[in-house]
Amino acid sequence: MTFTLNEIALLAIALLVGLVLGLIMSGRGKYRRYWRDEQSAHGRTINDRDARLTAAQERIAELERQSGPIGPGTAEAVAGAVHGRDNLSRIHGITPQDEIALNEAGYHRYGQIAAMGSEQEATLETRLGLKPGVIAREEWREQARLLDARKDEEHARLYQRRATHV
Repeated sequence: MTFTLNEIALLAIALLVGLVLGLIMSGRGKYRRYWRDEQSAHGRTINDRDARLTAAQERIAELERQSGPIGPGTAEAVAGAVHGRDNLSRIHGITPQDEIALNEAGYHRYGQIAAMGSEQEATLETRLGLKPGVIAREEWREQARLLDARKDEEHARLYQRRATHV
């Protein structure tokens, strides 16, 4: 029995088509099952996320109902506690712009201002565009010590009067 070149070519094509169809048919159910499993896992993840979000929103609403009214100074206290910073603009002579520049220079707490040396004062005066000696003259370090020790009344008594006379 001899085959012609056309018959061999047709036989090879039929074998390749059969091989391809066999591969397609054998993996069909497995991949569909994988897809369904992935879809159900994704659905569970979405449902879990939504449940956690709803629970968090309910907890926030509950805490808001339980908390008292927000009074003056509350936002400042919360911001300081959250960011680990003191309100440096409470020191007379430090403007809000100066406070930003101080924060950028790494000064965030009253204790840092109170612990400054004369070299650091000179550097800050240059950085803030102040005349030499302003920090010492306005007693930033002394004010910072009082505020750091939570002696707000004494600070107000000593420096509030001075600020109104200047």
